[in-house]
Amino acid sequence: MLNCEETPRSAKPALRDVGPDGRPRLLVFIPAFEAARHIEWVVDRIPRDLDDDFEVEVVIVDDASSDGTAAYARRALDRSDLPYRWSVLANPRNQGYGGNQKMGYQYAIAERFDVVVMVHGDGQYPPEAVADLARTALENGAAFGSRFATRKGAIKGGMPRYKYVGNRVLTRLQNRLLQTELTEFHSGFRAYRVDTLRRIPFELNSNDFHFDTEIFIQCTRAGIDIGEIAIATHYGDEQCRVNGLSYARHVVSQTLRSKLHDKGLFYERKFDVAGRAGLYESKADFLSPTTAALARVVPHSTVLDLGCSDGHLAEILRSRGCRVIGVDLEEPEDTSHLDKFIRWNLDEGLPPIEDDVDVVLLMDIVEHLRSPEDFCTELAVFCRDHGVRQVLASTGNVAFAVQRVMLALGQFNYGPRGILDMTHTRLFTKRTIERLFRQGGFQVDESFGLPVPFPLAFGPGPLASAALAVNRLAIKCSTRAFSYQLFLSLRPPVDLDELITHSTAYADVVTS
Repeated sequence: MLNCEETPRSAKPALRDVGPDGRPRLLVFIPAFEAARHIEWVVDRIPRDLDDDFEVEVVIVDDASSDGTAAYARRALDRSDLPYRWSVLANPRNQGYGGNQKMGYQYAIAERFDVVVMVHGDGQYPPEAVADLARTALENGAAFGSRFATRKGAIKGGMPRYKYVGNRVLTRLQNRLLQTELTEFHSGFRAYRVDTLRRIPFELNSNDFHFDTEIFIQCTRAGIDIGEIAIATHYGDEQCRVNGLSYARHVVSQTLRSKLHDKGLFYERKFDVAGRAGLYESKADFLSPTTAALARVVPHSTVLDLGCSDGHLAEILRSRGCRVIGVDLEEPEDTSHLDKFIRWNLDEGLPPIEDDVDVVLLMDIVEHLRSPEDFCTELAVFCRDHGVRQVLASTGNVAFAVQRVMLALGQFNYGPRGILDMTHTRLFTKRTIERLFRQGGFQVDESFGLPVPFPLAFGPGPLASAALAVNRLAIKCSTRAFSYQLFLSLRPPVDLDELITHSTAYADVVTS
């Protein structure tokens, strides 16, 4: 599993895999690169009483150092009085700082530890605080050692002033964007509960120093609490291999990309850790497919809502005296808003329904279908057989200006929400969605564009209202380019019975 060469384990008595007394299993993980000068000092500083509270193992992973770090680490551990099981793992080729961490965390998962604490092999962070950090991680899910928890502690510990200022600025920015309240984001002294590591795709992260930023964002997006402990700052003769400007640029870039991911404007697989989006939110409080449909459904109608989600639209329709039949692939937790619910896969066609129907709703449905053309053909027959007077449909507009720009930049990113939702199988422009229904025999009575659902992205307020107003003005200039969604009001095709009835009535009027 590990891409490492394992040295023989210590001859000291090995601990059992599971402690009989219920102590948590703690992995002290030391990533090391060119750390021959410091590794013995780090080993000597590991507390000897950790086994009072934990079942402990120490693992040093050397990242293909050229200075004999692995050999120095083995000699240091052999000479030490550490009462714990230990191993030295040597990467056959350099994996990078992040890649080395992945090895350690994979080891912690595979060996079924409860918590893992990372201690740098250059001695910059205090091994003496391992127990406190481990306890804090077990209480929360993750924990960081903060050099800024005490006022000016970092400066007193020898941190260069430019690093101090840069760290503080970046931490404040990340707290603002990610809605957290940590005193330091950029400490390398970290602990994770192993069940936390199982929840996040850390394997997708960078192999370099940016790994720390990315795993932190993953933790916040997964709703994992991060605790902090105050630690002393130590700057000695260790060599810093981080380009400060590049690091800062990446921190800002990844944080902003995670926010764009949240808004559905950009997809990053590594940040897709909050769970797939399920039921869609109500859009009844602003101009949207929901409000457009509500404005066109006559009160006291019988409505077939294909893709009813959690029934938020049905609740409003029923308050207007409508009878609502809901159809969806998954049954919502609460079906009380619906007069009838049918669990059905629309890729298999339309469900068997005996009721007459006045209006069919297709709110953001056709883009999910395997064959919208076949569906429209079957829908036309359904409308004829059930007396449907009106079909209301909406879909995303793939020609939206933002999507055009992203495509021009080589970014065609599917995600959990938006126009490029991962569950979408077909994409439409205004022209192609109209053609789809016309070829199915439907008459397009209305076809217009709708703005981005800014209140869902920004929350209700002046900013969302202003953005909606600007987007609506832009749609008036070009429906094709500035519509985020498209809405259609459709009239079902005329069938033979309707033709004969209408013709007979017309003839009676003329002859009379």
